[in-house]
Amino acid sequence: MNEPRILPAEPPYAEPVEAALARIMPAGVPPLLLFRTLAVNERVFLRIMAGGLLDKGSITLREREIVIDRTCWRCGAEYEWGVHVAFFAARATLGADDIRGLCTDDPAATPFALRERLLLRLCDELHATATVGDGLWDALAAEWTPAQLVELVALAGFYHLIAFAVNALRLPAERFAARFADAQ
Repeated sequence: MNEPRILPAEPPYAEPVEAALARIMPAGVPPLLLFRTLAVNERVFLRIMAGGLLDKGSITLREREIVIDRTCWRCGAEYEWGVHVAFFAARATLGADDIRGLCTDDPAATPFALRERLLLRLCDELHATATVGDGLWDALAAEWTPAQLVELVALAGFYHLIAFAVNALRLPAERFAARFADAQ
């Protein structure tokens, strides 16, 4: 990978940026390169942070992470995929076989239950076509409520935005992050 295209913001940060970073980063953990790079444009950083979907939503943590990780893998966004695997895989009960499955082209060839494979298919279809066909939608609607379906689609879309940012800005992996090669 080439060098990052934009140098990240450095402390001291503007007060609104500092407050947002304090809310989203665990105590004692320095702000992620992604956050510091987005903070170069305070308005964009604050809007993206306001639109984040990492709070307790209507889906489980495991479902959330399956959608985020699959979307990031489909987009080739190793930076974001690696951060999420490092921070959330264990909490979301995603083991090594699951992580490999997230990076497998064929959802049927993964260790996921049929219900979770629908999430993989959702991410794949949204990525490939920017929509969801009727057959998949009907299968999803049999498993999740309308509110949950809205969240799942929005989550995949939000992480396309994040993938575009980390890829276009050429952000190198965080030192602690998982790498795609780890999933092989």
